[in-house]
Amino acid sequence: MERRTIGARALAVGAVGLGCMPMSWAYSASRQRGEESLRAVHRALDAGSTLLDTADMYGPFTNELLLGRVLKERRADAFVSTKVGLLVGEQHIVANGRPGYVKRACDASLRRLQTDVIDLYQLHRADPEVPVEETWGAMAELVQAGKVRALGLCAVGARGGRRSGGRLHDATVKQLQRVQQVFPVSAVEAELSVWSPEALETLLPWCAARGVGFLAAMPLGNGFLTGTLTPGEGFEPDDLRARHPRFTAEMMAANQPIVAGLRRIARRHGEDVTPAQVALAWVLAQGRHVVPVPGTKQERWAAENAAAADLSLTAEELAEVADLPGARGSWD
Repeated sequence: MERRTIGARALAVGAVGLGCMPMSWAYSASRQRGEESLRAVHRALDAGSTLLDTADMYGPFTNELLLGRVLKERRADAFVSTKVGLLVGEQHIVANGRPGYVKRACDASLRRLQTDVIDLYQLHRADPEVPVEETWGAMAELVQAGKVRALGLCAVGARGGRRSGGRLHDATVKQLQRVQQVFPVSAVEAELSVWSPEALETLLPWCAARGVGFLAAMPLGNGFLTGTLTPGEGFEPDDLRARHPRFTAEMMAANQPIVAGLRRIARRHGEDVTPAQVALAWVLAQGRHVVPVPGTKQERWAAENAAAADLSLTAEELAEVADLPGARGSWD
């Protein structure tokens, strides 16, 4: 697989990564099977999808434990990205950016992942009670201690970004400007997909201008852009899509023209090419610093997603994607 670089340290990863969250968090608990997820991770690594993206809050903790079983055997094949800064309670999630907590959380993640070093340690969310510079400074000390190779920042949520009436990622850019004064940012993780292209406006250019890698989260629109979801089929109560306005039966039906457009392009490239692969190829075309991180817990989808790295869209096809109707339904 093509290799891409993250940050000033030129950390090399496969062009398409693997989002591990669905294996143990936020999607259909009844379909979360550890052995199947392990096979998915192995298949991704075999295909060159070296970047494994997780977080201590996924599970919580069980996602890192699962990856640790793979890393114990294949650490040299993987680029490990995990996150810190969010604590999961029974009915809520809270931020914790206190320096002492960050250092303890890193040690705990290292134990669960069964590794001596985390390749990319990301701040999941800034703690409103702690200056972000203090949190970032503690993370920088982990780099100096040899426990972490590089630091990343996850984008502020959509609601937080729009509170002031500004553009979606204005709040994230402000955070990045602050932490960059303390220690270099190697990567930013934020949503980017055909139906959520807002990062193209300010966040992606900010990263490109500074040699910062961009990890494209949810590049398949939480599964919608794969064309495998049926409007009105419904989701399990614990599935995050059960509460999202874009996944009501009405909005899923209204947004089918987006999938139809991706499917038209896919057919031109061969019977085996899928709308999901076209969606990922579009993300890859947004810049050499961009690495899509599609999430899956199934081996077949991990292989299909990795194969998207070999799909190149023409300038005309990229323009065709740009001309597709915008997604209907609020994403807040």
